[in-house]
Amino acid sequence: MKKIFALMLALAMMITCVAAFAEEDVVTLKVAHIGPTTGGAALYGQATRDGAAIAVQEINEAGGKYRIELISEDDEHNVEKAMNAYNAALDAGAILIVGNTTSKPCETVGTQANIDRVFMITPSASSEAAVEPDNVFQICFTDPNQGAASAQYIAGHALGTKVAVIYNNADVYSQGIRDTFVEQAADLGLEIVSETTFTDETTDFTVQVNDAQNNGAEIVFLPMYYTPASMILQTAAQKEYKPIFFGVDGMDGILGVEGFDTSLAEGVMLLTPFVANATDEKTVSFVTKYLAAYGNKPIQFAADAYDAVYVLVAAAEKAGITADMVAEAEANSDPSAICEAMIAAMTEIEVEGLTGTMTWEESGMVTKTPLAATIVNGEYVFED
Repeated sequence: MKKIFALMLALAMMITCVAAFAEEDVVTLKVAHIGPTTGGAALYGQATRDGAAIAVQEINEAGGKYRIELISEDDEHNVEKAMNAYNAALDAGAILIVGNTTSKPCETVGTQANIDRVFMITPSASSEAAVEPDNVFQICFTDPNQGAASAQYIAGHALGTKVAVIYNNADVYSQGIRDTFVEQAADLGLEIVSETTFTDETTDFTVQVNDAQNNGAEIVFLPMYYTPASMILQTAAQKEYKPIFFGVDGMDGILGVEGFDTSLAEGVMLLTPFVANATDEKTVSFVTKYLAAYGNKPIQFAADAYDAVYVLVAAAEKAGITADMVAEAEANSDPSAICEAMIAAMTEIEVEGLTGTMTWEESGMVTKTPLAATIVNGEYVFED
């Protein structure tokens, strides 16, 4: 009996030691999400924050080598407040950043983070300038890639040849997509019959819609965010103008605009790497968890941020980030060694995420296949 008891005690001690060893091997990464969780672009920032949180929960519950402590800071889609959010994140101990959600704040924060040598992966800031610093990588396509891909899709699927372009000339996101779309359109035989602009302050789109309609545009290309797009659709409906409206990833969220009649978006097409009603196992699992946690379906930005967290972990694994490296970074407020290791790892990993199978160039730009969706009965449906 004593021998059995001794054996059981030894076994219990061994299990305890193994568990303790395993806990000692765990690496906790403090990751800051920075995006606009209030203000005019809050729909995007809330989506990236919440998508990241789902990934963090999964990773922590899985009990692997890496655990994530998520810090969330609101930048209100404002450059000055983005810097305040960045500084607050560092003060809270963040050594890695998922952010910023939108382009201009990301450009500003990325420049400073490059000086500080803090690694960043932005889920959705799509300007080329956002990834000019070597420490910043993207989950989404860059603006030029979206513009070129949109033109190629329209021409390749013979949606029409006469195109109107309405863009925000005060927004780097909109301007960048417009530039490459127009360039590609000329090479693909698309005729730009109308080109009009607006600014962040524009609320009346009568002039822009009239110009497109009067010039016989069969397709209206909208390289913009969902708020102005919703107003353009309302104006077109009032004028009984029914072209094909074709947008980009910034239009994802239009079905959630408060007070917007979603029937006006019927048939709208947009480039997006994710739709919530897809039937693959990963999407179903993510959407189910997201609905349970937040009560609404995730938009593409949520999926981008979900992927961003998993990419951070994949890069950390490839880079061999250890608890000692993290402890040293925190003790000295110097994450530069982690940053350099993560930069090197990013070009060596391949991640199969919700938004596609992704690899990265040294430029920080992602490589994956663009897809187009159409809004049908209030849902996004992938095209072939």
